[in-house]
Amino acid sequence: MKRTKYILAALVAIAVTTTASAQSKSFSLGKWVELHNAILKELNRSYVDSLEVGRIEREGVDAMLEALDPYTVYVPEEEQEDFRMMLSNTYGGIGAVIYKPEKDGNVLINEPYANSPAAKAGLRCGDEIETIDGETTHGLTSQECSEKMRGKPGTQVVFRVKKLRGGDGWKAGEVIEVPVTRERIALPSIEYVGMLNENDGYIMMTKFTDGVGQGIRDAYNTLKKQGMKRLVLDLRGNGGGLMNEAVNIVSLFVPKGSVVVTSKGRVQGSVQEYKTVSDPVDLNIPIVVLVDSGSASASEIVSGALQDLDRATIIGTRTYGKGLVQSIRPLPYDGQLKVTTAKYYTPSGRCVQAIDYSHRNEDGSVGHIPDSLTHEFKTLHGRTVRDGGGITPDYEVKGRNYSRLTYSLVLNGIVDQYSMKYVREHEALPSVEDFHFTDFEDFVAFAKDKTFDYRSSARALFDEMKKTLDEDGLSESMSGELAALEKSLDMDKETFLHLKKDEIIPFIEEEIAVRYWFQESGIKVRLRYDDQLREALTKPAISW
Repeated sequence: MKRTKYILAALVAIAVTTTASAQSKSFSLGKWVELHNAILKELNRSYVDSLEVGRIEREGVDAMLEALDPYTVYVPEEEQEDFRMMLSNTYGGIGAVIYKPEKDGNVLINEPYANSPAAKAGLRCGDEIETIDGETTHGLTSQECSEKMRGKPGTQVVFRVKKLRGGDGWKAGEVIEVPVTRERIALPSIEYVGMLNENDGYIMMTKFTDGVGQGIRDAYNTLKKQGMKRLVLDLRGNGGGLMNEAVNIVSLFVPKGSVVVTSKGRVQGSVQEYKTVSDPVDLNIPIVVLVDSGSASASEIVSGALQDLDRATIIGTRTYGKGLVQSIRPLPYDGQLKVTTAKYYTPSGRCVQAIDYSHRNEDGSVGHIPDSLTHEFKTLHGRTVRDGGGITPDYEVKGRNYSRLTYSLVLNGIVDQYSMKYVREHEALPSVEDFHFTDFEDFVAFAKDKTFDYRSSARALFDEMKKTLDEDGLSESMSGELAALEKSLDMDKETFLHLKKDEIIPFIEEEIAVRYWFQESGIKVRLRYDDQLREALTKPAISW
């Protein structure tokens, strides 16, 4: 009897504590809502200048959500279309990348997508768009031009175009009107499917959008017919997407009913297991999954599940470390809240989420986590894997590091601009397989007259150091040493370009290729120089 009384007393104490905690949270929430409203009313009544309520409220909401995690965001009604595009990877438009070298100049077609409305209407790389629906492109930014080209599928937009080259009944330099009917443009989530050699099939995936699981199934079947004996799934730089599509992809290669991922939220009863529900296509083919610090979210679900189930060899560098699940919640005035509602866990029980948001690399990926802060888990066949953030590959194979100069050439559009020049001067090229860029001296002559930061990393660090020494009043006393070091680090633009020729040429080749043969050809060129992939193919499969 006494035992029963003790148990009842304990249960009552727990209930009282729980109720008190809930009441405390409710009071705290009510307190801050009341304070917020009082502050806003007082500002509106007495602030010295006119109050931009919409702006300060939006900044306040964004700052509040940013304090939680990088993925919980408010999406107002006017941003819904961009948000839908981000989720579905589709938009209504003509299907072309545009480029505007000068604000007062015309906008150029930089790259039409294969089979897009722009390509079907005869728009080609280098064509100048003078007007869009009768409005001049002079004075408009690239973004403003792009917004005018987008619209509801089925509607028409009319361009006045100056043709770069002749063909299709037009003369080079001729100005013509080109009507284009907009379509729903679906940017590909599977960017390339092909055989690397007689044994290795290769699939490059860039997003997890609706239907991509079926796309991987179709790609597998295509490669199998071509003699594939090993599959390489490239998830490098793949930032993720839909969790269910990650489950669909894993289900192609593991037994039906296998647990792929488990999500756990704060709300009671929110634990949910996601299992494969379809029959696999192949339980035996060796699989290599390529990952890097840009592989996040759904990419980590796939790589983590295949690693934990001992079904694939993961190669590359540690993944990003985003193990959070977001849900979409409706808000007043047709807004939406993308809110983090759970964390996900791989089949072995690992949480992919980085331990601490503050310990991140410059690119946002998970930084170094000492083993003392992580935990051991076991794969299906007993191999040891660890948590702490991201998926650690079975074999670490680093990608190529590029110089500061090469990044500057790409980011400042120098390679892009030169590619346009090259297209203007070359009517036709051989096939992409036979194309190799050999006019590097011409590129050097073009680039050396352009304005961009061509300093080496060492020279940039020297300049920062010298600035700090100036601020500390030490540069004068060290002037001799600084002058000698500066002289040894100094290198003119032309010399530095020649020094980095081998790493610049692949970028030029890729950009030229896509302007003649669309995006797939650019990937073929990229694979030609992919040392990380080449090394990955030499690694033996993990023995289970």
